[in-house]
Amino acid sequence: MTKIRPFRAVVYNQERIAGIDRVVCPPYDVISPAQQENYLRRDPFNFIHIILGKDVGEENKYRRAAAYFKGWIDQGILRRDDEPAFYFYSQKYEVDGSAMLRTGFMGLLKLEDRNCSVYGHEHTRLEAKEDRLRLIKEVKANLSPIFAVFPDKKKFMPAFVRKYVIPRDPDVFFTDDAGVEHKMWRVTDPGLVKMVQEALSGECIFIADGHHRYEVSCVYRRQMKEKAGGKKGEQSRDYTLAYFTGADPRGLSILPIHRLVKTSLPQGEKKFLEQLKEHFEVSAPMGKAGLFAALRSASSCTHVIGMYISGKYRLLRLKDKKALDKLMADKPREYRLLDVSILNQLVFLGILGLRPESKDALKYSEDREETVKAVDAGEGRMAFFLRPVTMEQIISVALKGEKMPAKSTFFYPKLISGLVVHKH
Repeated sequence: MTKIRPFRAVVYNQERIAGIDRVVCPPYDVISPAQQENYLRRDPFNFIHIILGKDVGEENKYRRAAAYFKGWIDQGILRRDDEPAFYFYSQKYEVDGSAMLRTGFMGLLKLEDRNCSVYGHEHTRLEAKEDRLRLIKEVKANLSPIFAVFPDKKKFMPAFVRKYVIPRDPDVFFTDDAGVEHKMWRVTDPGLVKMVQEALSGECIFIADGHHRYEVSCVYRRQMKEKAGGKKGEQSRDYTLAYFTGADPRGLSILPIHRLVKTSLPQGEKKFLEQLKEHFEVSAPMGKAGLFAALRSASSCTHVIGMYISGKYRLLRLKDKKALDKLMADKPREYRLLDVSILNQLVFLGILGLRPESKDALKYSEDREETVKAVDAGEGRMAFFLRPVTMEQIISVALKGEKMPAKSTFFYPKLISGLVVHKH
């Protein structure tokens, strides 16, 4: 059973800062080195100083982050809200020229030793988890929310937001560097809070983003519990900060992540194209617009992959799904029929002998134009373009106890860090 609760968030005191847009930043794991420098210079109180400070000599950046956090609270730059709340949060944005609106709320999610209602879909890396664990131990707070999706088959979220949230002026309103419009409302009324808790109590939770943060919260909770000698009673560290939204595709945008192949073709391009024909129908060269139109219009029952090589675009259409049964017999059908699984197994492993997780051989990007330019600039030999996976596919794979292949999803837009913090 999913247990959530409201909380008294630590937030920026808008009377003490130059503007909320100057002090918030994207999640730490999507910030490039150039963006990191930009946010560090933007404002002395930008949240990046806490979630992604730079290494400076022998100085411990995690202790420095904790000093910033405590210092900003002491100075009144950050303050703790007076009463518990759920923090409803909307993001208005565009994808391929279409206006989109995603609305959810931030609250606390109970961590359980054996929580059968929370599912992840990504593999995690030890290095990233160790980094976040060192930070949470020093700061003693959940600094950024995990991104959680629940099926919401009864359409609770849009109805609740329409009736109880949108009619009010937001407590926070700004537009970020990417043109995404952010609004946040506090909901403190006990009756409304209870309504939200009851609506989610029977829902399964699927982690969209923040797998490392979720796992680190579980490890931290366990370590602190052992340190306290198993002291009974619920603690704030028994919960983690989470953003909850429904699985409505009208607001939940999942972008595909494309592949740039950086290695050469030892067998030559002609032989490579012939090898592809064993499992795919390979189209004649077509224009870029034609390729991406074909990818968009392909039915969910077919499996198509775009390819760009030697200045030409081609469409690969899988001939026989049954060929995957032997090659991926250890994986559930839901996993085998993902376009990314097909590309990994039949092309990267089967023909090119590349491991899909190889950073030396492959580069990933959600920006298809950037990927095309990289091929034209000689940074890669060819590119492959995928269709976005659906939330239904993610859920079906997760319910089978399986993880998605690496770099399968890019949820857009990312949640802004710095709006609310859960202080232990």
